[in-house]
Amino acid sequence: MVFVDVLRVAVIVMVIVHHAAQAYGPTGGTWPVTDPYSSDWFRPFYTVNAAVGMGLLFFLAGYFVPRSYDRKGLGSFLKQRWSRIGLPLLIFALAVHVPVVYLLAGRPPLATFLGSLYESGWFLVYLHLWFLGHLLLYSLAYAICRRYVTPGKPARWSWPPPRNAAIVALIAVLALITWVVRWWYPVDDWVPLFGVLATEPAHLPQYVILFALGVAAYRGDWLGRMPAHLGAIWLGVGLTAAAMMYALQGVAPARWDDVVASGGLNWPSLVRSTWETVIAISLCVGLTVFFREVVRRPNPLLVAMATASYAAYILHLLIVIGLQAGMEQIALPAVAKFALVALTGTVLAFGIGHLSRYVPGVRAILGTTPPSAH
Repeated sequence: MVFVDVLRVAVIVMVIVHHAAQAYGPTGGTWPVTDPYSSDWFRPFYTVNAAVGMGLLFFLAGYFVPRSYDRKGLGSFLKQRWSRIGLPLLIFALAVHVPVVYLLAGRPPLATFLGSLYESGWFLVYLHLWFLGHLLLYSLAYAICRRYVTPGKPARWSWPPPRNAAIVALIAVLALITWVVRWWYPVDDWVPLFGVLATEPAHLPQYVILFALGVAAYRGDWLGRMPAHLGAIWLGVGLTAAAMMYALQGVAPARWDDVVASGGLNWPSLVRSTWETVIAISLCVGLTVFFREVVRRPNPLLVAMATASYAAYILHLLIVIGLQAGMEQIALPAVAKFALVALTGTVLAFGIGHLSRYVPGVRAILGTTPPSAH
């Protein structure tokens, strides 16, 4: 399914570009590099990307889980999940992220440093690899369900592709659940799920539901059977909602703060929860069908990028932060710096990921296939 590989590459590039912009605008969170050249125009860019990017990745990840389980069975499936997801997560979190964060924090006393890690919900340990932690957890939950809830009967959970009414109902339910969660956990508030897993509860319902929908999409062959006209409708809805968010945040940021809120039991929080959900679900449907209709044949560049996409996701954050730090004192407009970091970071992340397949130990950690596999 060439279009799925290309869509996955596009989403990972979007994640890299999103992080490339973090040093040049009001992120709402923290970032190790704060460039003196900044622009408020990046604010809607962050919000729109956060609304859809990771949710779409979870949807695509969920789509491939049933096939893997069907082929391998419980034991081999869990072993493969650990080697592909758990091992790189463990190595990078403990051997790379923690030492780097410790040095950036100025080498505080160990007890103080550990306390700060816990207060961040362990986010400073995981950083962007929280996605891998959640993917490992969701895969484990799926395996348990297959083993003890639906043993040997996956076909009974097959549904036809959703129509407009079902999509509208999904948006309404997910928006309501998200709003309720944000009564206690606003956007950018991280907590240690089960005491160990870095989690942003404000977006957790979206991630869990889209992963589950990815599983359902595989069983019902939604990606192949979704009508093109339905995809066009929801692509239009998603792009319109995103454009409206860009317009309000970019042109009238004060009005944005009056209309929406990052959390709480109030109407502005419900508006934001609904708005983000409309963008997420609409673009998940619309972009999937769009790529299916547009991308017909593979080419060598896209095949290489698809093969290196997982490694590029793992590696890109340190590459991007290094580029941002190196350009911090260069007198250039924020948009120009962002463009340079985004382009260079994308090329380096995918390039190093591609080259890693020639190094046996490295490719085992980064999940790239050896050259002989092509």
